[in-house]
Amino acid sequence: FVLLCLYFGVLSGFSAVTEQKQTESLNGKWSLSNSDGSVSLPAQVPGCVHSALHQQGFIQDPYFRFNDLSYRWIAFDNWTYTTIFTVSAQLRSKQKVLLVFDGADTVASVWLNGITVGKMNNMFQRYVNMLKDGDNVLKVSFLSPVLYAAEQRKAHSAYRVPPECPPDVQKGECHVNFIRKEQSSFSWDWGPSFPTMGLWKEVRLEAFDVLHLIQVSSVPLYSASDILIVQNVKCFVFYIILQSVQVKLWWPNGHGNQPFYQMTVRGFQDEYLILNTETKVYFRTVELVQEPIVGSPGLSFYFRINGKPVFLKGSNWIPAHSFQDQVTPAVLKNLLQSAVDANMNALRVWGGGVYEQDLFYSICDELGIMVWQDFMFACAMYPTENAFIQTVREEVAQQVQRLKSHPSIIIWSGNNENEAALATDWFNISVSQRPTYIKDYVTLYVNNIRKIVQDEDHSRPFLVSSPTNGVESEQEGWVAANPYDTHYGDTHFYSYVLDCWDWTTFPRTRFASEYGFQSWPSFSTLQPVSVKEDWSYGSNFTSHRQHHEDGNQQMMKQAALHFNLPNSTEPLKRFRDTLYITQVMQAQCVKTQTEFYRRSQSEIIDGRGHTMGALYWQLNDIWQAPSWSSIEFGGKWKMLHYFAQNFFAAVLPVGFEDDNTLLIYAVSDLDHNLMLRTVVTVYSWADLGPVCTLKSDLVSVPGGSAMATFKQPVAALLAGCGRCTRLTCLLTFHLEDPSSVQQGPTNHLFLCSPKEAQGLQRPNITVSVHEYKTDYTITLHSAAVAPFVWLDVGNIPGRFSSNGFLMVSRNVTVSFNPWRPTSVAELSKSLTITSLRDVY
Repeated sequence: FVLLCLYFGVLSGFSAVTEQKQTESLNGKWSLSNSDGSVSLPAQVPGCVHSALHQQGFIQDPYFRFNDLSYRWIAFDNWTYTTIFTVSAQLRSKQKVLLVFDGADTVASVWLNGITVGKMNNMFQRYVNMLKDGDNVLKVSFLSPVLYAAEQRKAHSAYRVPPECPPDVQKGECHVNFIRKEQSSFSWDWGPSFPTMGLWKEVRLEAFDVLHLIQVSSVPLYSASDILIVQNVKCFVFYIILQSVQVKLWWPNGHGNQPFYQMTVRGFQDEYLILNTETKVYFRTVELVQEPIVGSPGLSFYFRINGKPVFLKGSNWIPAHSFQDQVTPAVLKNLLQSAVDANMNALRVWGGGVYEQDLFYSICDELGIMVWQDFMFACAMYPTENAFIQTVREEVAQQVQRLKSHPSIIIWSGNNENEAALATDWFNISVSQRPTYIKDYVTLYVNNIRKIVQDEDHSRPFLVSSPTNGVESEQEGWVAANPYDTHYGDTHFYSYVLDCWDWTTFPRTRFASEYGFQSWPSFSTLQPVSVKEDWSYGSNFTSHRQHHEDGNQQMMKQAALHFNLPNSTEPLKRFRDTLYITQVMQAQCVKTQTEFYRRSQSEIIDGRGHTMGALYWQLNDIWQAPSWSSIEFGGKWKMLHYFAQNFFAAVLPVGFEDDNTLLIYAVSDLDHNLMLRTVVTVYSWADLGPVCTLKSDLVSVPGGSAMATFKQPVAALLAGCGRCTRLTCLLTFHLEDPSSVQQGPTNHLFLCSPKEAQGLQRPNITVSVHEYKTDYTITLHSAAVAPFVWLDVGNIPGRFSSNGFLMVSRNVTVSFNPWRPTSVAELSKSLTITSLRDVY
């Protein structure tokens, strides 16, 4: 019966339509003009003003160099889309004809034959208008979102709603919290300011007779054989026909398959068939478990899927482009497949972007990617006037109805960091005014958003914010004294000053939903949007692209803790080497932090632990610039993403030092126990080939746990190897089963900073490239130990099987899968190889 209830939960999110409904698309070519008519051009719908101007040659690539500043004028003008259409005889024969806008960005008036028929002010809302017969001139007039936001702020004179403006380093626009629009479109610390306007989703006509079912809202009556009969509140009877009664469950990636059923929905009225349609149906349960933990104050915070505790491994998703019409199915498929290929099982759709398109969630369903879905509020306070609340209520209801049928979505979250902003006083709110802002916070997220979500969707949990203390925050009036308390809920943690190789600096949290470090993208990603004078770390261009205060300096300071910085006298080589060293730093930092979270899942130390989630910030990029991402704009993997393939592996050895003692944990996401031993190999920085090898006894590692499998003082280990010291040697280690078959990847641990390593030489790596079916094999030959070996083929798109790796053997072979036709000759010419010793 539980599964049946879940099944109907899925059904209630299913949009159903009658067979009599007819639709005609109004997508395609429209005309577009600005307020004074000085600019007039064709424009594609769906689309936006910036894209139209670029496609028609009125502006350059908006991402080129400093064009985000050069094209500010676009968002300060008003723009009108116009089309002429005729309602077909077939549509005119229906009783009702609707004009439907799936998404308009953002503030606009709809004119039909010179008469205003509707107004829009919410990018995330669907709008419907009645239509008349005959030829129609349709105009949609958009107001400048920047000026509109400023006017709304001016009208709200009772008290300020911070922040007024973004930090200067972001080069953005003000008062974005007064407009229901993608918050990051006014700028963010990883993205440009492009306040877009346009018809960013489908426009169409819908015509129908008698009955139009937007939503089937149902309760179970009874089941017989493989036919379930359901009656909705309007007393229409629906027969839902399943392929089986033996229900197979949807599982996250790495925990099982993602089976679905083809569901047929047939509707009858007065014995006439009025509805006959099919849809995919998935079955799964989800619980957010917050309960006492033995030996620890506070509460647990983890997800149980189909009754099984699951460690969430993944990242955070931001908009894939400043202009949503450029986010193609190919872009979504590549990014989401990249997440799965790095052994991720979860993504958090961050609250400062957009509710993603249907295809995003469908792909997540198919790939087994769990989605933590924020509502689109981030890093700000918001007004609570009636008009604002009403548009938010409609937005939330529409989005929950649209998305709740997706099994991939496992939780709704009301906002990003707004509880923390209030609790820790980001905006310098006086003590006397604090109750006003808390009241507004509760009004918006608890009394409205939370209530609507709980009315619309009983199948998954709701959190008011992230980070939050969960039920503890609720007990403290929804704004906890310390939302970062590691005894409860989820945490966000960033530190760019503390040494990221020191695991003791990280919070031993119940769930890490944000953490990370910046890096620069590769030269091939930057080159198309820059010129020669930009290619230095101190150029105006590199300063302009960095939207995080002191970000460029922070990267160099963090890298300098453990690496010699690039010092080539050749400017372009020094720039490229610097890009490389930022990626090395980022990959090693996030690796260390993620492995700390994964090994903490089974431990309570000083009352903290049982970590059950690691979602680093961030998966993807919105443009070609430095950021916390592991995938560059365009889809190229950074070194971090190659590292994620290993540190998110289902079975993983994690090594670290504690009080000069080497410990190695075996981490397992599997649902069965393993017998594993640890194999530690010691290498000299100066020579290829192992110095010595140590093996532990077999240890039983339960499924879904992290267990210590090796422990030895470092001094004793090195003494046993004869000629090793911390400065001359390094370690690799892996796990083996009783048959000596390796389980999981090989990992490494440096016993000193690489900049202090004695004996590290230039490896002088040579390569040979061969074609193999649709891929290419690349064999590397090294003369010395080579850390962080990085292969790059410039602007040839594709992916290596492994990259950024430690080379401790003379020969290593990797494969390259190109995303377009190439050749051995082209790859050989484009291929560059960089290791740590090559940059100084």
